[in-house]
Amino acid sequence: MTDTPETECRERILTAGTTAPDFTLRVTADQSLRLGELRGAPVVLAFYPADWSPVCGDELSVINAALPMLHERRAQVVAVSVDNVWSHEAFSSAHGLHFPLLSDFEPKGAISRLYGAYDDSTGESRRALFVIDAAGVIAWSYLSPVALNPGVDGVLDALDALTPDERRG
Repeated sequence: MTDTPETECRERILTAGTTAPDFTLRVTADQSLRLGELRGAPVVLAFYPADWSPVCGDELSVINAALPMLHERRAQVVAVSVDNVWSHEAFSSAHGLHFPLLSDFEPKGAISRLYGAYDDSTGESRRALFVIDAAGVIAWSYLSPVALNPGVDGVLDALDALTPDERRG
């Protein structure tokens, strides 16, 4: 089988069993969030290319609509792109999002790179999903084609597959 760019890409995102790299990113101009603060419950970490793109708006709106199901599974949600905090604030408000959008703006894409979710050719995050267990270990990851909304079925299945210990840390 010949490797395609997408296959190579899939091999580069962090996979299940890897400790999720900790990071601190801006939520607003004066507020930051550290991934480690969320330990003790599962985390859905969604990297996406850009605010204001149609697929990204759809993807994050689907996640937002699924929040009750995600919260039933004790999951917290954060999304990351290379957009600045001002773009995130306007985008979140326009879409009525109820989870934080984190700015991987400067140094541009540094956290996306840590997770293997940065696309050097576009200067944006790839569309990648991670389910991190309560202890901070990646339980599931998925890289979606950039033009497709991956939905939340894979995330829900991954959360359902967590053991009680992986859910509570």
